[in-house]
Amino acid sequence: MSKTQRFKRVGKLKQPISTTEPEHETRPSLRSKAVTIRTKPKPEPKLNPFPISDIPIDKLTILPPEFCQIDALDLAPRLLGKLLRKDDVVLQITEVEAYRPNDSACHGRFGITARTAPVFGAGGHAYVYLCYGLHSMLNVVADKEGFGAAVLIRSCAPICGLETIQQRRGQKTDKPVLLSGPGKVGQALGLTTEWSNHCLYTPGGLELLDGPEPEKILIGPRVGIEYALPEHVNALWRFAIAGTPWISAPKNTLRPP
Repeated sequence: MSKTQRFKRVGKLKQPISTTEPEHETRPSLRSKAVTIRTKPKPEPKLNPFPISDIPIDKLTILPPEFCQIDALDLAPRLLGKLLRKDDVVLQITEVEAYRPNDSACHGRFGITARTAPVFGAGGHAYVYLCYGLHSMLNVVADKEGFGAAVLIRSCAPICGLETIQQRRGQKTDKPVLLSGPGKVGQALGLTTEWSNHCLYTPGGLELLDGPEPEKILIGPRVGIEYALPEHVNALWRFAIAGTPWISAPKNTLRPP
């Protein structure tokens, strides 16, 4: 996307053949001069877990609060490709979901409570809530103060601090399963609900950094909101970077805009 793209508020879902390596070479028979040539199978390409590792992290800038103080539906696709930094861990945001005012799937529908108060703060802060009493879910608060909107960070790709991420996640892998889900992102960053209302645009702690804008994106309905009104269940408010494996399930509901 060359410019921030407006999306419909509510929408409906609408190798060459290889030779298997034989167990042994076939000797030429008396009746034939044909010889079976031993071939080596092509190794599968290794997944590169660092899609933008050539970018100097120390030269990236923290995004100003104004970046987030827009409608959550506009902010969500703009967050794709941006970076989250905490301690020695840097993650690239690859998948998000928008939650807006008057949205029956948004926590803001409950009004201002001790838990949801950060959602009603000014854009550019974190909203971290506990899901099923286990998973810390990171949201970037959107819009102006009092609106009650946020963008859920659904998936990321690791840029720095892979060992720390693996230790926090308890998984020694560099595959997308490491960060494909909002609870996994929160765990990889070492977040708890104490990080809720943390300012993302001041140095130190958890920071939101500028990053490369993706060439193409995918959109689809949000995940796990069956309790919401039909128009919100079907709204295409989930966004992901096209072509990356670092996105969560289900993937078959995502499509080009």
